Amino acid sequence: MTLATEVKKLTESKPFYAVAGVGDYAVEKLRGLPDQLQKLQSRRSELAKDLPVRARSYADKAEGIAKEFPDRAREYADHLAHRATVAYEDFASRGRKVVSKVSGGAALELEEVSAAAEPRVATPVRKTRASKAKA
Repeated sequence: MTLATEVKKLTESKPFYAVAGVGDYAVEKLRGLPDQLQKLQSRRSELAKDLPVRARSYADKAEGIAKEFPDRAREYADHLAHRATVAYEDFASRGRKVVSKVSGGAALELEEVSAAAEPRVATPVRKTRASKAKA
């Protein structure tokens, strides 16, 4: 099989697009990180004052959740499985868009590289009348 065939088979798979979509999503989120960090740093003193009250509230909430945990564990697992499936589909769709946007020029380059990497097929040598007469 040629390199182009292998790459084409790979790029037609949903996991490939899901990975591309995850990568694009990660880049998007990382670009927004400096702004979020700056906002949190500006609210640092406000958050520090509010921390003891919030901690107590979360502790009370955690206690209630712990009592209900056995009953709700299956519900959470089902919900998580559904969300994972939806996220996988979303990332695959996002990846298809990213790959199709980027692959326009890349596909041409891949074909050129693949064609250059293929070994040339030897052509049979035809005997001419002059070479037949010598033999």
